[in-house]
Amino acid sequence: MMSPIQKTEQAWRELLEAKGAEPAAYAVTRQAATERPFTGKHESNWAAGIYRCICCDAELFKSDSKFDAGCGWPSFSQPSQPDAITEHVDRSHGMVRVETVCTQCGAHLGHVFEDGPAPTGLRYCMNSASLDFEPL
Repeated sequence: MMSPIQKTEQAWRELLEAKGAEPAAYAVTRQAATERPFTGKHESNWAAGIYRCICCDAELFKSDSKFDAGCGWPSFSQPSQPDAITEHVDRSHGMVRVETVCTQCGAHLGHVFEDGPAPTGLRYCMNSASLDFEPL
């Protein structure tokens, strides 16, 4: 499935550079890389606000759904809108996981696991490099 927002590799690189994105942002969002745990700027951010896609500014998560999973990546119990995130089966690295991508631009965000808190029981484990934070 094609995302509504399409750009060339060079255009994504230029956009992320212009936004002052983390150095790993291109590799994470466009090549499905994973940042090292406990290294992302949003992992320990507990301010009130909205987490947006670093590539297209789509609203992904609200801070009230963020929780400390102890895993080293920002974790959320649910997206801010049901259709903000698209899920795909990820069979890379000898594992079967559920990859999450931004519905608007296809940016790789992270993975979702079924070990989160109530009421959803889900843990959206996101790469900080895929997120931008808008304080309230």
